[in-house]
Amino acid sequence: MSSRGLVGVAIAIVAGGVVYGLYAPSFVGRLLPSAEPAAQRAHNALFAAGPAPKASPAEAGPKAATVSVAAARRVDYPVFIEGLGQVQAENTVTVRTRVDGQIVKIAFAEGQMVKAADLLAQIDARPFQAALDQAKAKQAQDQATLANARLDLVRYSTLAKQSFATQQQLDTQNALVNQLIAQEAADVAAIDAAQVQLDYTTIAAPIGGRVGFRLIDEGNMVNAAQQTGIVTIAQIEPISVVFTAPQDDLPRISAALAAGEPLIEARTSDGATRLATGKLTVIDNQVDVTTGTIRLKGEFDNKDHSLWPGQAVATRLRVEIEKDALTIPDQAVQRGPDGRFVYVVGADNRAVTRPVTLAHEGADVAVVANGLSDGEKVVTVGQFGLQPGARVAIEAGVGGGS
Repeated sequence: MSSRGLVGVAIAIVAGGVVYGLYAPSFVGRLLPSAEPAAQRAHNALFAAGPAPKASPAEAGPKAATVSVAAARRVDYPVFIEGLGQVQAENTVTVRTRVDGQIVKIAFAEGQMVKAADLLAQIDARPFQAALDQAKAKQAQDQATLANARLDLVRYSTLAKQSFATQQQLDTQNALVNQLIAQEAADVAAIDAAQVQLDYTTIAAPIGGRVGFRLIDEGNMVNAAQQTGIVTIAQIEPISVVFTAPQDDLPRISAALAAGEPLIEARTSDGATRLATGKLTVIDNQVDVTTGTIRLKGEFDNKDHSLWPGQAVATRLRVEIEKDALTIPDQAVQRGPDGRFVYVVGADNRAVTRPVTLAHEGADVAVVANGLSDGEKVVTVGQFGLQPGARVAIEAGVGGGS
């Protein structure tokens, strides 16, 4: 064997001896007692990690499910009837001209809030002012003629007493005076009519509300016969909501209206956000036989203009308040093949199923008629995959209330 081969064999023997020495430090101690402590330390560093301890029977089981809980509690629960409705302006007016003429001024801005009697537009008033002046001049003329006729009547009366005038002349003069009196009355009426026409040239808001788009521009000719208006005004303070409810709820609604003005909530069409709170004012006088519903109207102050004419809303009409009702969060209620149930967490932190009967169910809260007791904890989050009898871990900081 070559010298290189001999060296390799020697190295292999030495390496094997070192490895065996680390595995069995007592062997090293027999050969080199002074090296045994170092070999023992190397052995402990390499082989000290022993086999993992066996898990306890409790730890070997399924991991506890983390859940959120809420306690069933008794509160005064308002009972609502939900529906769909549409917002309507309390009053809507299309402002039109009542005289013919040219618009010389538009005095409003589109979308402006106006009050009753505010100026909206001005029509050229000069022709109407001239007509009024003419009527007044005619009245002055007739008044002068009447005054002269009355003087003549006095003269004829004196002459008739002295037999210098006939009775016929006296009667004729008297009739002329009466005729001129009637003429003056006609002049007064003509003046009033001319004044009305002149007043119509100033177009004012008939109601307070919000103006829409301008329908005609300054400088255009308008006439009383045309259908196109100048602007539309919608009264939005207050504002109304017309909505429907099932005819079976009519007795409860009628009783609530007889007791006062029931509260109405107007919400966004998805029901998520409350827009305004108002009161029920009108129940329609008949049920719609095609749909089996009754139309209702509510009134809202709408000071913040959260409701807009034509807007679709979801409605909630409060018809009663159920005293001392047992309530839980609606998300705790589960639906199974045998009906509704909840998971109840007992003192041993294990979940059990409990069938429940609901008296009312809203978007956030459910009222339990049977199946639960006050104070019992129901699972509100984490029901997915939860089995009856499963161990649960209640999420920290959750579970104090419903």
